[in-house]
Amino acid sequence: LCLKDCGCAPLPTATANMSSARPFPTRQNLQIMKLKLVGAKKGHSLLKKKADALTMRLRALLTTILKAKEAMGKAFKDGNFAMAEVKYAAGDIKSAIIESVGTAQKRVETRVDNIAGVKVPVFKAVDMADAPVDYTGLARGGQQVTKARQTFSACVDTLIQLATLQTSFLILDEAIKVTSRRVNALDTVVIPRIAGFVDYIVSELDELEREEFFRLKRSQDKKKKDLQLAEAERLKEIAADDAGSLIGGGDDPDVIY
Repeated sequence: LCLKDCGCAPLPTATANMSSARPFPTRQNLQIMKLKLVGAKKGHSLLKKKADALTMRLRALLTTILKAKEAMGKAFKDGNFAMAEVKYAAGDIKSAIIESVGTAQKRVETRVDNIAGVKVPVFKAVDMADAPVDYTGLARGGQQVTKARQTFSACVDTLIQLATLQTSFLILDEAIKVTSRRVNALDTVVIPRIAGFVDYIVSELDELEREEFFRLKRSQDKKKKDLQLAEAERLKEIAADDAGSLIGGGDDPDVIY
């Protein structure tokens, strides 16, 4: 049983027959199947709870993503206005900005968050303390340049937050699909199959017990019948001996007075 829509080839017929073959009806196999059934039901319950938790987190993420996208649109709108103000006040400073940049003023740190057993990456923007001093706009338009720098810095923070949310959304969505397939497989295939094995073994053991009871009863009836026949033969022999002694008048013992 493939739990992923990966388009893999089906199992060979022999393997499939072996996996679906009925177990031999014994007490040991009955206990094994009961333990498997309990484990399958427990796994189904845990996976169901996991799927519900992931679904709740996914819905919360969806709301946060919508808010983050709205904030990103507003941030880029403010950034474009700030850039227009810089161009109006200080002219084209693109080449000066490119030449003055040596190292990145922001770095992205990554950590892993665990959501119901699913690991999702979390990105965080970190301002570098050793950022070089920028003298762009010192002659004119310094206020507009500073405002544009702050606005685009906020845009970067919003983009990193949105990247975290989008990545978490995709990973959780895939995890929910896989978990749902596993839950459905347990609910519709594994648990009914094991329950069918348990019912089959119980019915076979009951049938064996009935056969054993019938055999013992037949054996006891035969023994009783044999005993009755033996007793009847013994009584016949005793009756025949008594009749012979009365008719034949055998030698009587001497009587001494």
